Amino acid sequence: MKKLVTIFISSILILSLVACSSGGDEAESGKIVISGKKYTEQVILSHLMAEYLKANTDMEVEVKEALGGVFVLQEAMKKGDIDMYVEYTGTGYLNVLKNEYTPGQSPDDIYNETKEGYADEFNVAWLEPLGFNNTYALALRGELADELGLQTYSDLVEAAPELSFGADPEFFERGDGYDALADAYGYEFGEKKNIDPDLQYTAAKDGEIDVITAFSTDARISQYDLTVLEDDKDFFPPYYAAPIIRQEVLDANPELADKINELAGILSDDEMRELNAEVNLEKKQPKDVAIEFLQSKGMIE
Repeated sequence: MKKLVTIFISSILILSLVACSSGGDEAESGKIVISGKKYTEQVILSHLMAEYLKANTDMEVEVKEALGGVFVLQEAMKKGDIDMYVEYTGTGYLNVLKNEYTPGQSPDDIYNETKEGYADEFNVAWLEPLGFNNTYALALRGELADELGLQTYSDLVEAAPELSFGADPEFFERGDGYDALADAYGYEFGEKKNIDPDLQYTAAKDGEIDVITAFSTDARISQYDLTVLEDDKDFFPPYYAAPIIRQEVLDANPELADKINELAGILSDDEMRELNAEVNLEKKQPKDVAIEFLQSKGMIE
């Protein structure tokens, strides 16, 4: 009898441990954890969403800023370690769902297919886009572009063997990243370098790297006199930014989706570029920039 009781207790303990370690399928009403990727724009957006929810709901809001790239964030969402972050349509469509982009596909079609795919595969909801499109852009020093006569991505093919190419480590792993770009245009760069996305602009300005994968909403492109080449084969799809959130969190907080969707269309490309500049060039804190922007829109006091 004692042996049966021991087995029964052991079974209960095992089941309890499994339940505790199964990760965040369940969501607690009134709480949300917001995160983002490891660069300026994403840190600003994490705080923008957090400050808006703090001011306009009774929710307990936690920010885990700059957690990592898309793969890190996907795993954190799956485990329930975070509940929401801002993703980009092109990233979700190509890199996560592994769809193929055909030049000419409309931004709405890409958004809708991505939204459906995330709901089916991950039980994650895409909410309304924030308004701006932060696409990749190949950029280099203006004087170097002039010297080599470079205007388009195709122009870069002949010069590539004598040039270095820099991007963050994730770009070299993404389905819509370096290998696909090199195949599409026929690039063979002389050297490839991993670099932090927030350091690449200075590296390009100082000549430490020749060609970088800039973000179109980054003010340092113009500040450092970098030339953005034309993607003449439309390799990169639209990258409209939108909050994505675990469906369990929406189910536990029925009015949350409508509240977050009040941020739809709040940011133009120019406005996002200006906010990035306030952090990167004027050295303001991302949280302060987010709060001041929301106040300027009359969305918080």
